[in-house]
Amino acid sequence: MEPIHKINKVEIRNLQISDYVQLSQSFRRVYSDGSDTFWTHKQIEKLIQIFPEGQFVTVVDEKIVGCALSLIVDYDLVKNDHTYAKVTGNETFSTHNPNGNILYGIEVFIHPDYRGLRLGRRMYDYRKELCERLNLKAIMFGGRIPNYHKYADVMRPKEYIQQVKMKEIYDPVLTFQLSNDFHVRKVMTNYLPNDEESKHFATLLQWDNIYYTPPTSEFKVTKPTVRLGLVQWQMRSYKSIDDVFEQVEYFVDAVSDYKSDFVLFPEYFNAPLMAEFNHLGESEAIRGLAQYTEDMRDRFINLAISYNINIITGSMPLIKDGGLYNVGFLCRRDGSYDMYEKVHVTPDEAKSWGLSGGNIVKTFDTDCAKIGVLICYDVEFPELSRIMAEQGMQILFVPFLTDTQNAYSRVRVCAQARAIENECFVAIAGSVGNLPRVHNMDIQYAQSGVFTPCDFAFPTDGKRAEATPNTEMILISDVDLDLLNELHTYGSVRNLRDRRHDLYDLRLKKKAE
Repeated sequence: MEPIHKINKVEIRNLQISDYVQLSQSFRRVYSDGSDTFWTHKQIEKLIQIFPEGQFVTVVDEKIVGCALSLIVDYDLVKNDHTYAKVTGNETFSTHNPNGNILYGIEVFIHPDYRGLRLGRRMYDYRKELCERLNLKAIMFGGRIPNYHKYADVMRPKEYIQQVKMKEIYDPVLTFQLSNDFHVRKVMTNYLPNDEESKHFATLLQWDNIYYTPPTSEFKVTKPTVRLGLVQWQMRSYKSIDDVFEQVEYFVDAVSDYKSDFVLFPEYFNAPLMAEFNHLGESEAIRGLAQYTEDMRDRFINLAISYNINIITGSMPLIKDGGLYNVGFLCRRDGSYDMYEKVHVTPDEAKSWGLSGGNIVKTFDTDCAKIGVLICYDVEFPELSRIMAEQGMQILFVPFLTDTQNAYSRVRVCAQARAIENECFVAIAGSVGNLPRVHNMDIQYAQSGVFTPCDFAFPTDGKRAEATPNTEMILISDVDLDLLNELHTYGSVRNLRDRRHDLYDLRLKKKAE
């Protein structure tokens, strides 16, 4: 519909009581019974008094052409069947609760001459911003289905709603709400007793605030931006564990100076210490290296505390229950730690060293993100990261060790795929250089990097940061976790949400102890 007047300026501002005369002249609350009523001066005054932020108008060239009214209520009041009279306290607004957690919409109207200009969408966007700013759980309201009377003889409300969702039927109210990211929570009866067009039915519509933080008695600092530090480790000869940790501490110190939240080391970064076991066979040499692992874990824990940084220790061999495993540790800056295991060992690890695959597939809570860790070959198995994504993983760390460029490409390409399909950040770190005196560890090739999903808020090629290939260095990169929340809900594609659970599923048979 073309507007009657040429538009020069559009703004949204808070409703003022001085606006009442213009409102009462411009808008009518019209339902099928032909009633012609409007909120009284006293009612508008009461709304402005108890919740001024929730009442706002759309102004076009100094003329009020739209208005939205709302309350704050407690979720328990509106989560099940209710009526308009109940939620508004018979339009006295006694139900308004400043300590509630739901922004409840009680009215939205647009002047007929200004419809078709997406002004209604502007008001809904403004309401969403208000919901986020006030840290409310959701926006909810009862929505009419005015075209339902045309189909009431042939289908139930549930079927009608589904047809509207599928765009087989157009409903001027429900179609608009669905296009603005609201979802139908349930069907209510007698929400508006005089709404004959909707046959006395209404939809309970809801928009969830993805940034909502439940109240807590504990003080917790939220940190949407997380800084990652990746160590591209140079393989060189070391005579002792002290020599190795002199270099380790150098990198931890350097990365922490940049106020990083995490530092990631590569797989088998301590392999140079196997040189002292060269007189033994390969399987005995790796078991000799395993004797240092618990000491290294404890040293990493001390570094995490001393430098106030979370450390992903890469990986090291560990003898456990008579078997040899490839493991690493998440050493948190509060002194706690967790162990992760390589689930899929490569054919060469099994053949040359006799390694066994581990059984731990889990995510880890930290002070700034929920993370997962997959060691090298594991990132080439998409099931593992998908399980972690279902547990809420935001950042996936991949310590790796590859000898050739084609081996590295497998890790890198799979890491980028995991970032896209799981809507998360992926950080990979490997080793470079040569170890001529260590069997089965002669050469290394690496280019460490941080990868992202591919959508408008992220780099177009999914590469957040990359190190220089085959050069010892650190790579520092920030990742914004809020972008992931937006992607999950509003992304151009939504790989996690759009999975066909009706057709296929994925489950973990053995849960981590």
